Amino acid sequence: MQHLSKLLKVDNSNLAWVLRLSLHGLRTQLQEALKTATTDPGSTACQELLRELDILLQEAFQQETLSEETVLSSQENSCWEDVLEPVTSELKDELKLRQLSEVLLSDREISNYIGDYQILSTHDSDLWNEMQRLLLRVPEKIAHIWQEQMLTQASQVGATEDKRSSHLSLPFIRNEYIYPGLKGKVKATGLYLSDQVDFDPRLMVKRHDGELDLLAGVVSICLKFIELDLSLHHALKSVDRFGVRSLNDEREKSKYITALIDRFRRVQTTADNVDPVVALRARLDLDEAIHSLVYLPCAERYSWWGKLQQEARRTLDSMVEKTRHAGYHVQIRPLWGTYADVFNWSKDDLQLDIGGVRGEVSACLRVYAKINDEVLPGRVLFRSS
Repeated sequence: MQHLSKLLKVDNSNLAWVLRLSLHGLRTQLQEALKTATTDPGSTACQELLRELDILLQEAFQQETLSEETVLSSQENSCWEDVLEPVTSELKDELKLRQLSEVLLSDREISNYIGDYQILSTHDSDLWNEMQRLLLRVPEKIAHIWQEQMLTQASQVGATEDKRSSHLSLPFIRNEYIYPGLKGKVKATGLYLSDQVDFDPRLMVKRHDGELDLLAGVVSICLKFIELDLSLHHALKSVDRFGVRSLNDEREKSKYITALIDRFRRVQTTADNVDPVVALRARLDLDEAIHSLVYLPCAERYSWWGKLQQEARRTLDSMVEKTRHAGYHVQIRPLWGTYADVFNWSKDDLQLDIGGVRGEVSACLRVYAKINDEVLPGRVLFRSS
């Protein structure tokens, strides 16, 4: 441990900073693992290791605090001309989280899910949100570990978690923090789901405590994310059947938004239709529009983003049962797994050369459905083999 301790205590070292971040991450991962591995034969040794890590990180923190106090004392004893910095220092102050973003993007596990990503933000407030949105695309377990590390590292530049006042609220059927904001030397908004916020006015729908509320919430979130996140694309066949298109293109963006809203309104107007098949078709079309809002690489299926889309898709089950009770034979099948096993159930699929697993489905844009003898093929994005 002596070399770890030595590097951790080096002042103004990027390598020391990276090591501290890595050790914080290791500590968090081991703490989480211990919660479910209490009978593991290595649990005692793991607890001892955690104590050693705590000592190392505490010593590093004390060293860093001492260095900062020395610098401040030196500045107080200097004249203003000695301590004033050029205008470029403003940019430095705005990018207190830059190192954290660089470490995040250099993590190979994260890169598997977000690809060769380039940070766009020039202010810390935007950078915090940009990094947090990236984590919404990776498996939730990995995202939670990184979110804890990010809060720890933010505290080292004088920022603390803010869950009370600094957040953007999105309409949904429950209250839930997606990620917190920051206060202190870095101020940034968080993201919050609220059952007290009105749905997007373009949907022209009020709350009624049913499945329509969930779908209105998901569509409202999709519409808001299109404004917030420049990384989003669409693969909606009715808008463009030949590729995955960036929503930075205003024409593509307008067409996709129009299609998404129109499909929601059709669900709304057919909800009480005498023929449940009409309502089922509308729900299938809306489900396709929701799942056709994608990232490249595609968001992992068990990420926050993937789970939100799956939550909307599960509402198809009740509609299928209603149609069956009316006397129709109905089958639906989400298409996942090896592409060779599902391509007979789909049509007009699109091939990707990034993300996912080679030869497997990266995103199920539309489920396969069969109503009596009529087949409605599914549609997928798949990784080339």
